[in-house]
Amino acid sequence: MKVVRLLILLAVLVFGLIVGALNSDPIVISLGFTHINSTTGLAIIIALLSGAIIGGGIVLASLVIPLYAKLRKAQKAGPTVVVAPAPTPSSPFDGR
Repeated sequence: MKVVRLLILLAVLVFGLIVGALNSDPIVISLGFTHINSTTGLAIIIALLSGAIIGGGIVLASLVIPLYAKLRKAQKAGPTVVVAPAPTPSSPFDGR
């Protein structure tokens, strides 16, 4: 599993280097009160990274934390007995 993670890390690193090298045109990002001088490749990589972080935060806040709280509440309630459904009678038709 560690090898797979290392390969994915290297692939993402190579992708970032390629994007940065192919998009080396200088740009100026105006934020209203200041200006940031950067390259196109760096701006693209920062935009992708910030989008992934913001999206992960939204998923964490809207799904993971509520489900974790629900799981903790269910564990405090104690074990529950799960009843298996009754077996369904098999039909003589075998699908041919």
